[in-house]
Amino acid sequence: MKKIGFTWLQDTLNIKGFRLTHESYIGTTEKTELSSTNTIVRTFKSKYDVKSESPMSHLEFALKYDDLDLAFIKEVFSIVEYQTIEDYINESPNRKYTRIIGFLYELTVGKSIEVKVTTTNYEDVLDSAKYFTGSVTKISKWKVNDNLLGSKDYCPVIRKTTELCELLDWDIKEAIENLKHEYSPDIFKRASYFLYKKESKSSSEIEKEDPPQDRLDKFIALLEDAGQKPFEQSLSEEELVRVQNTIVDPRYADKGFRNFQNYVGQTMRDYSQKIHYVCPPPQFVRSLMQGLVDLNKKNKSTDTIIKATMVSFGYVYIHPFEDGNGRIHRFLIHDILVRDGIVSNSTILPVSAQILAHIDEYDATLEMLSRSIERKVKYDINDSAELTVHNAIEIEGLYRYPDLTNHTVFLAKAIQSTVTKDVPEELLFLQCYDVLKRDIQKIVDMPDNKIDRMILFLHQNKGKLANRKRNHYYELSDQEIDEMEQAYNQVFIKK
Repeated sequence: MKKIGFTWLQDTLNIKGFRLTHESYIGTTEKTELSSTNTIVRTFKSKYDVKSESPMSHLEFALKYDDLDLAFIKEVFSIVEYQTIEDYINESPNRKYTRIIGFLYELTVGKSIEVKVTTTNYEDVLDSAKYFTGSVTKISKWKVNDNLLGSKDYCPVIRKTTELCELLDWDIKEAIENLKHEYSPDIFKRASYFLYKKESKSSSEIEKEDPPQDRLDKFIALLEDAGQKPFEQSLSEEELVRVQNTIVDPRYADKGFRNFQNYVGQTMRDYSQKIHYVCPPPQFVRSLMQGLVDLNKKNKSTDTIIKATMVSFGYVYIHPFEDGNGRIHRFLIHDILVRDGIVSNSTILPVSAQILAHIDEYDATLEMLSRSIERKVKYDINDSAELTVHNAIEIEGLYRYPDLTNHTVFLAKAIQSTVTKDVPEELLFLQCYDVLKRDIQKIVDMPDNKIDRMILFLHQNKGKLANRKRNHYYELSDQEIDEMEQAYNQVFIKK
């Protein structure tokens, strides 16, 4: 089979480090297969073959049939001579794909192309049948509709896979409203308190941290205040510094976005560093963060989960602080959900609990970008564990133009599981708790704190009062305790 499109460009231009999600070939039989690495492999008949073996012809084919990869396209532009690109465009300046190529060149490279486009018909840059799109900005020079999700500083691509479209069809808001009809307002209010605690605790556990109670309480206070500030303010340096200072040990509070190279790694037995993720070089941090802010301009009507993915995962990949980035990343998910009215500011979906329950899948999702960078980055690390990147320009596009399709799938699943599992479990527990409390009070009219502790002890030991806890209730008879255990079984076990 003959390679074509991005597959041809990758091989011919010797482009390293990219894992294509779609490979195209010319063969005798038209077919589409899924490889062992989940890459779509499509074979076209000879009538689809390009007329010339020029990189630009293969790029045009790729824009028609392959999955859009802006970082890969930026790499192609950096290898192919400027004159070759300009000549290709000016040969047929009114054709749809030459105009799109010209627009993408200026977007990703930042260099202008001299051209005169005379057509009056505007073409969409993204096919809305294949990709999630942002609001349209008309680019008069190229006569194209810029419907990308972001800007030159940060522009994720999210493909409309069957799985993702099905997940996004699920109505989160309706599911939450149904729960509110099923349970009393009092139980819902009490559940929210425990869910805030659960989110705070789970978010810390993901980072393998055990912060003191006062910092957990401060994080809860942040969650309760989510979604109340304008989008641009919530992602401003000043506001994010305030958030970071609130949730980290005061000794590691930053005064601004980092101006140094950082990375995510671990110290090995021989004290060497195993690098898991090389963060964006410091010269890219501010423009990347501005790219996050600019998302709001193009995505006011974009699906909430897509917005939450772009902002939260974009943020954690930028890693603008020395510490606290992971917790802020998960805080931003909640901030977007509240901002879009999916949940009220008095309710929280403890998404971190689902992330913790599927931590391997979460890590694998984050590694989709880190592995691409690992394959391309060139760096040194000194004895003080300070890392220096030597090819910042070569890897810049990977940070600016990530494919977040799988990230969106992961987040959509986590949110759906939170609404259908975690929240109902907490509501049901509180409902059962109230019933059991009344039943125990009928057996023995004890003080509230005695009843609450009895329920806790029974819950910890699957409905039996442990022998070591018996001395807490020396005043009760064995029969009374047996009746309380039976009451627990009736209320909780049979549920």
